[in-house]
Amino acid sequence: MPSTRAFLPSRPLNYGWALALPLGLMALLLIVEPVSLDLALANWMYQPGSGFIGRHSWFLENVLHDRAKQLIILLGVLALAASLAGVIHKPWRHLSRPLGYLVLSMGIAASVVTPLKVLTAVQCPWDLAQFGGKETYSSLLSPRPPTDHPGRCWPGGHASSGFVLFALYFALRDRKPKLARQAFWLAFGLGCLFSLSRMAQGAHFLSHNVWTALLDWVICLGLYALLLYRPASAGERTVIRTWKAAD
Repeated sequence: MPSTRAFLPSRPLNYGWALALPLGLMALLLIVEPVSLDLALANWMYQPGSGFIGRHSWFLENVLHDRAKQLIILLGVLALAASLAGVIHKPWRHLSRPLGYLVLSMGIAASVVTPLKVLTAVQCPWDLAQFGGKETYSSLLSPRPPTDHPGRCWPGGHASSGFVLFALYFALRDRKPKLARQAFWLAFGLGCLFSLSRMAQGAHFLSHNVWTALLDWVICLGLYALLLYRPASAGERTVIRTWKAAD
């Protein structure tokens, strides 16, 4: 196998599904807000008199929330250390750029959540009057009712701890496509698990977490296109076809 295969360009990227689809879903969520579905699921997870079914769950709060978030942070710290080590340690140098991308994407995807929470001031289910709280419900695009305690619940913060791992998919897709697919499903699965756990606690509606997944995907995709993606030239496409034929 020619050693230059290590420098192959990126695999083709279909922006029709990678970008247009999530942007289309965002537009759909803005046009048709799933208010009824959000409230129906919250009602299903709420028990009058005792609150949300997972509100006081030690496992959901301490394991799936606190410990899981710490593990994702640890992953980011290790990736940063390995990326910096690659600058000095020559055998790791080829990993420095994708690991740097991974750290940057995870960091930005996670850090946009808090400013958006402050900007939108959407209330959590557990704060609403119909779920034992004192606040008045309002959908994402509705004016906020007067309150002394603005909400901080859109988009879903903890769901982002899982969905930021979409960056791992993009970091791997050009050299380890099979592993990249596994990373995608890991990110999607963890994001869904964290979303359901916080919904069961009354912290978020479903749509809050769907928005998180879409935003994290677009951020990771955009940084991948900016930092890692290198489409093949005409000559490179010829060489790749020759190698595939030889295989």
